[in-house]
Amino acid sequence: MTSKIKSLRVLVVGCGNMGTSHATAYHTMDGFQICGIVSTGKSKDVLNDKLGGSYELFSSYDEALEKTQPDAVCISTYPDTHESFAIKAFEKGCHVFIEKPVADSVEGAERVVRAATKAKKKLVVGYILRHHPSWERFIHLSRELGKPLVMRMNLNQQSHGYMWDVHRNLMKSLSPIVDCGVHYIDVMCQMTRSKPVQVSAIGARLTDDIPVGNYNYGQLQIRFEDGSVGWYEAGWGPMISETAFFVKDVIGPKGCVSIVAKDAGGSGKSDSVDSHSKTESLRFHHAELDKNNEFVKKDTLINLQDEPDHQELCNREQRYFLKAIQENIDLTDHMQDAVNSLRIAFACDESVRTGKVVSLL
Repeated sequence: MTSKIKSLRVLVVGCGNMGTSHATAYHTMDGFQICGIVSTGKSKDVLNDKLGGSYELFSSYDEALEKTQPDAVCISTYPDTHESFAIKAFEKGCHVFIEKPVADSVEGAERVVRAATKAKKKLVVGYILRHHPSWERFIHLSRELGKPLVMRMNLNQQSHGYMWDVHRNLMKSLSPIVDCGVHYIDVMCQMTRSKPVQVSAIGARLTDDIPVGNYNYGQLQIRFEDGSVGWYEAGWGPMISETAFFVKDVIGPKGCVSIVAKDAGGSGKSDSVDSHSKTESLRFHHAELDKNNEFVKKDTLINLQDEPDHQELCNREQRYFLKAIQENIDLTDHMQDAVNSLRIAFACDESVRTGKVVSLL
């Protein structure tokens, strides 16, 4: 008879959308035991009540880390705290799950990775799309299109109410094309398997509600070594248009693959967290023509059976985190990919601010 594996004691830091979802995963999964919940405001009380009201609450991260002595720390705070919180956790001998981006600078992200390596602990970054079977299929099908690829993606959010509060707080440290862009830059890098060589980007400040010098609308363009190109667009705020806010497709010489999300891409869904990762179906368009220049094949519509919602995606992320710890998975590539996508995103941010094309060579 094998003995039951001891549950990992995890400290949950940050109780917003993502922190709440990750805490819910820990609360319901075997293998984890929440040992404390941390936030500076009342969100920790709201989360604790949602989970049954049995967890110890803290306003100070340092106090919680010292008192609970966790095995792992889940960091879902604003990006300007990610670096310091993660490094403190590693210095205490904890594994870390951290929401993207790893830090609010490339150098900070590199320091976090070095701290994980030095401590010989696991660092898993919250690239949620990597755990979505439909997005995995989307990336896989893109590799059947030939080269070069043209990748077109956006996620504009007509945010208001609570979400506008969230976005304004995020923009104290990062722009939309950095905070959200790292997801889709990561997807583009997986699709091309090629080195990005150059970026350019534009941005606009459409409100006085954010710090001077920052911008709440941005669009970036990336050139890859193999000739592939991609663009990503992101805007946050009550003024943002909902027309074509959900575009995800990739074009190659042999055709194109597009995410078709009629419900998630509908009116009123742009600032819904649950809609951001939905796919619903994929449309595979075949470019082959006959002698009359008519299409040889009809488009293939792939209806996806495994369509996890946002909570289930967070559950899958945490199952991967647990597996990485228990099976000692080598996360070198995972960590490097997270740093690289952030490096590209900040190069795009530099292009917005300087008005110049930025070389990545």
